[in-house]
This record gives sequence, structure tokens and C-alpha cells, in this order.
Amino acid sequence: MSKVAVVYWSGTGNTEQMAAQVAEGVRNAGGEAVLLTAVEFGPDQLAEYDAVAFGCPSMGAEQLEEGEFEPMFTACEPELNGKKLGLFGSYGWGDGEWMRIWQARCADAGANLVAEGVICNDAPDAEAEAACRGLGAQLA
Repeated sequence: MSKVAVVYWSGTGNTEQMAAQVAEGVRNAGGEAVLLTAVEFGPDQLAEYDAVAFGCPSMGAEQLEEGEFEPMFTACEPELNGKKLGLFGSYGWGDGEWMRIWQARCADAGANLVAEGVICNDAPDAEAEAACRGLGAQLA
């Protein structure tokens, strides 16, 4: 059974809803999902998990949240080589550029991205929730 960390930051609750759906997808596929906020996770925990789903909304000028999530993710980046990853998050403006930049960072770090990042505009609808569960299943 795969053990998957679902690590997220959420300001409005949208990305938290997505994280719950990713975790459900992991469990539905027979894996063990552990939900953690960005402040509860760090690079020293990566080895404990077979895969990690990182979730963060687009903030500011299409960037990751800078107070908690970005510092945690930056600390994890050197340890992502070969790690099975998935990315997800919500946005309220723009075209998803933050996700493309984030995926490129993961690829540059040598991570094994299982799919394109799952994004949704504002609150996740049924399609976005299904995509999150699919992401979780792929990570499991």
C-alpha cells in the first residue's frame, strides 16, 4: 500500500477542499493518505512517503503563497529528485501560469510528476473534484 502525503496551503478553503478530494482518491485506490498543512511538513519527512501531492493556490502575480508554502516547498526542492509528485491548486485570476512555473520547477528538480497539475477557478466544481480524486489515484 502506498503512503501519500497531501501537503497544502489554503487561504479561502478552495485548495483545502481540493486536498480532501486528492486524499479521497488515494484512499479509493487502496493507498494511505496523510493530510498535512504546509507548516506541518518539511524536507525531512519526504522519505516517509511513496508520493507527495502539493497544493497551493495562485497568489499575487501568479506565484505560490510566500509566507508558509513557498519556504516549505523551496526547502523540499533539493530532495525531489526521483520523487513521485502531483500538484494542485485554485486561482481567481490569470491563466494558470503559476502552475506551469511550478511544474517546471519540479521537473528541474528531477521530480516524477504523475500528471499535469490540477487547477480550478475559485471553488472546485464536480469536474475539478473528480480530477483531484484522479490525481490521488495516480499517486497511490
